[in-house]
Amino acid sequence: MAIDALGAAARTGLAPHSGSRPGSGFRVPTHGRPAPAAPAAEVALSGMLTLQEVDAPEQRDRDARRRGQDLLAELAALQRALLSAAGTAPAAALQRLATLAQAVPPAADPALRQAVAAIVLRCRVELARYAHDTAKITSLPQR
Repeated sequence: MAIDALGAAARTGLAPHSGSRPGSGFRVPTHGRPAPAAPAAEVALSGMLTLQEVDAPEQRDRDARRRGQDLLAELAALQRALLSAAGTAPAAALQRLATLAQAVPPAADPALRQAVAAIVLRCRVELARYAHDTAKITSLPQR
């Protein structure tokens, strides 16, 4: 016998099992064993939601860790841009940093939450610094 698909069985030329009838497909002999259990009942939606809530702290930590890493990468990219562009911050890099720093998922782990909060604070400092520098430059009288 070979299983072609879920629920389907095909003959492969093997001799039938001693407990099965020819041409009846796959059967397990019972020989005094209890009858098989009824199919499992469908899982209720509330049960599935409960199972999802169990994983919520780990998922929140993963999301917060990923966002912290993204923020650090964006800060490093801003630093490289500043070093290569004679000290001017590109507007696109500042916009990406501002977007990432706005919606940071809270971590379940207190130490991770504190680390991500420190990274977000550093991002806000950089954004305020360049917003202040940009405002000063645009408010200077032009010659």
